[in-house]
This record gives sequence, C-alpha cells and structure tokens, in this order.
Amino acid sequence: MAQEQNLKDFIIIIPARYGSSRFPGKPLAKICGEEMIVRVCRQASKTGAAVAVATDDDRIAECVDNAGYTAVMTSPDHKSGTDRVYEAFCRLGCPAKVVINVQGDEPFISPSQITALMDCFIDDGSTSLATLVREFDKKNGFDALFDPNLVKVVRAGNGDALYFSRSIIPYVRGVEWKEWLERHTFHTHVGIYAYRADTLAEITSLGRGVLEEAESLEQLRWLENGYRIKTALTDAPTIGIDTPEDLAHAEQWLRNNE
Repeated sequence: MAQEQNLKDFIIIIPARYGSSRFPGKPLAKICGEEMIVRVCRQASKTGAAVAVATDDDRIAECVDNAGYTAVMTSPDHKSGTDRVYEAFCRLGCPAKVVINVQGDEPFISPSQITALMDCFIDDGSTSLATLVREFDKKNGFDALFDPNLVKVVRAGNGDALYFSRSIIPYVRGVEWKEWLERHTFHTHVGIYAYRADTLAEITSLGRGVLEEAESLEQLRWLENGYRIKTALTDAPTIGIDTPEDLAHAEQWLRNNE
C-alpha cells in the first residue's frame, strides 16, 4: 500500500464537464440525494492524497467548492479528460510527482483501486504510466464480452499492457467460441489512469494515431508512440454511469448495499 510519507507525491484530479451527448449535467446528477461528483471526491479523498476537480462549468465548480473540495476551471475545448487533467495540474502549480485521473462518473470507485495505482510508482522509477484491469467475470456470460463499450486488454508477463481493444482479444484459435471463457482468462480495462507529471506533459502533446482513430481509445496513442503502460489488477467491481438509466441502476445498487 502507498505509504503515508509518499502521499505528497500524488494528486488525484477528477475531470468533470457539464456537456454530454447522452447525459447532460451528469456530474451534478444526484444519487440518493447527493451529487455524483461529490461522491467521487469523497471516495478519492479516502486515500489521503490531494484531490481536485477539473471542470469547464461554474455550476460544477460551485458544487465542488460548497462540498469543501477544490475545483479548477479549465478550457471547454479539451478533446479528452487527460488534456483537462493536465491543464488543471498546471494551474494548481502542484509539486506532486504523479497525477491520478479518476473519472467523474465513477461514484463507487474504491480507494483501494486508487492506491493500487499509487503502488505502481512507489520504488519503481521505470513506471511512467499505469492503469487498472480486472478479470472478466464469467458470471456475466460470454455475450457480455461482445459489448464494444467493455474495453478488453491483453498483458505481458510482467503486467505491462500490450493492447486495448473494443473487440474480444485474444482470439482463442481452435476452440469453439462458447468454450473460450473456460480456456482463457480475459481481462477488461478499468478507465483510471496515473501518469508521472513529465510523462503527462509529453502525452498531451501527441497527435492522434491510427490505432486511436480506429478504436477511439486514447491509451492506444501512448502505446503507438512507444510508452509503457503498467497495469495493476483489481477485483473490485466498478459502476460507471453514462446514461440516466445507469443512474437509476446505481441508485438501486446503493440502496441494496447501504
């Protein structure tokens, strides 16, 4: 686990924009009476690291400030959350060595998932980028692997990411597809990232690559440019919220578990 004396080396920045084609105003949507972005902040703050929200909207900033957290106004023109995180990091003038990007629509993120990313950087000067993966839950059935919104990842023996895809990877040759789950352990991506500060500056200056254009996955830009992405395993489930229907399911989950 990340040691207390190392916490000053980390900052958690949560990108949260108001506009969304499927769910406008999503960060301010309430889950059992509390704004989603406030829940994300509280979960992140449980790690003991500094927390800030990077937003382009005064309403989100006001909500974050009123809840006692730090909000940083950023440009409305960013193409990705990573770009927004980097601008916020620069505006904060923070001395942290590692920046952790926690999505603003993950109100049930576990602090242990964030500290697992922190651990990738402690006593390992070779790590410049890290993210989380988890084993695909066979109880969800093979059909769930076909969902293009569920990003799959294959890893090297040392845990580095080899590739991310919306397709099912790897292909299990010579085996009936209905038996794939019994013959191979598939991994899916949990969209939480950590970057060394100098690496974050570098990757935000990169242009889109052909792999990113094909799959619409930002992390492929980094792989295509030769960056190593270390992965940490988590077994904690995640409940991302992309639509109002997801929000309703999340509220029901919260009632059942609280």
